[in-house]
Amino acid sequence: TEIELVTSPENAKLVEQVVKSEQTGELTRPALETLSIIAYRSPITKPELEAIRGVNCSLILRNLMIRGLITEELSVAGVSEFRISLDFLRWLGVTHTSQLPDYEKFSSPDVLNQLKQLSDKPSKS
Repeated sequence: TEIELVTSPENAKLVEQVVKSEQTGELTRPALETLSIIAYRSPITKPELEAIRGVNCSLILRNLMIRGLITEELSVAGVSEFRISLDFLRWLGVTHTSQLPDYEKFSSPDVLNQLKQLSDKPSKS
């Protein structure tokens, strides 16, 4: 069964503005951080990403997908995994994530463990 969501013609301008604002403009610092983590750690699941960042990433992931910067794919095990999109790689001028600056350094398991430890520490208020 296919479902189609529509809005009334009177709301078309408002919907267009909302969608356009999500697709344009500068990325926020949290969005850039999330995009960087995905670039250097992909494929990565949402729980893995949230463990590194220490916050819920649902809205940021949605916005990055709307902009075409990341893709979501099901793994063989049926788990959603996020990757940098080919269009974003082309925009960066590379063909593979391994060509990103300091890829070997930032994609190592040691760095991931350090990031997880930092996000597990209670914040000082």
